[in-house]
Amino acid sequence: MCAAQAGQRGRRVLLVDHADRPGKKILISGGGRCNFTNLHTAPDRYLSANPHFAKSALGRYQAEDFIALVDRHGIAWHEKTLGQLFCDGSAAQIVDMLLDECAAGQVELALGSAPGAIEHRDARFVMTLGARTVVAPALVIATGGPSIPKLGATGFAYDLARRFGLKVVEPRPALVPLTLGGADLLFRELSGVAAEVVAHCGKAAFREAALFTHRGLSGPAILQISSYWRNGAGIAIDFQPGRDEGWLRAAKRANPRTTLRRALDLPERLAVALAERIGLDGELANLPDAKLAEAEHRLARWPFTPNGSEGFAKAEVTVGGIATAGLSSQTMEARSVPGLYAIGEAVDVTGWLGGYNFQWAWASGWACAQAL
Repeated sequence: MCAAQAGQRGRRVLLVDHADRPGKKILISGGGRCNFTNLHTAPDRYLSANPHFAKSALGRYQAEDFIALVDRHGIAWHEKTLGQLFCDGSAAQIVDMLLDECAAGQVELALGSAPGAIEHRDARFVMTLGARTVVAPALVIATGGPSIPKLGATGFAYDLARRFGLKVVEPRPALVPLTLGGADLLFRELSGVAAEVVAHCGKAAFREAALFTHRGLSGPAILQISSYWRNGAGIAIDFQPGRDEGWLRAAKRANPRTTLRRALDLPERLAVALAERIGLDGELANLPDAKLAEAEHRLARWPFTPNGSEGFAKAEVTVGGIATAGLSSQTMEARSVPGLYAIGEAVDVTGWLGGYNFQWAWASGWACAQAL
């Protein structure tokens, strides 16, 4: 995005990628259909040490701007849920669109080429690229974070930033499944069961599907909450979202012969497991209201203590990255190194699940390109 925009502004651009083809993460995103933006994009849906940093770029290049670009290239799309936009066809259409935009800006591509030494002297960046030496007045770090290393992702952005004196907020996996151990191990027997829940971690809460796996918890609600979770912390799950206080006691009055398991609006295996762990057997008519109130409370804030996550291998993005304190929010330029820029996932700005991280990539790339 940055290369295309800068090239179309008349800048001479070399786009270097150590991968043999561009946009590998784009190609696998959204189940191969690329969730390319979200209609509800707003700065409060991003995590960062500085929650205000993303406001400028997101405000100047909005979801509607990228949608207009997609429409101009004749790519059909649809809204799936919660403002998430996907290609009707393939994620390859988005990659092809970006490459066409680069071609329109006469951007030179250097694919399958890992940068060698990079130095900054005499207000120029000097980079070794195989047998070639490249000299330029500006260098943009757009290499993402270490999530999904099987696609070639590394911490290159952080190493390069540190080399130029920029600070890095500790990177950790985000939008990632969480693993369970200890007393929670019993829930692994529910592998494959999914339900709509509200997942809580601190002040953050998301109402979407949760999925039990052979290693722990996944699904959109868990992926969302994982970005806020820290090692050693607990999370809580509301297994009956939207039900008013007293719902179980009301169920007892409406149908005294029903059981807790039958009263739960959940898949059978999950309802049985929760009822067994709560330890209330028999018909509701025979259970005191105080016990039913306790059951309601437990079902509304069921505690889990994850023992970890599935790591960068399964993480969709990275929380943390190049510290925003050292960058201009208007241009993405490093304050201490004129001509050095950082954009996208490489920066300490991380969006929610659902197209938000792509929109940050487009917006930060666009903002940077206007300054080059």
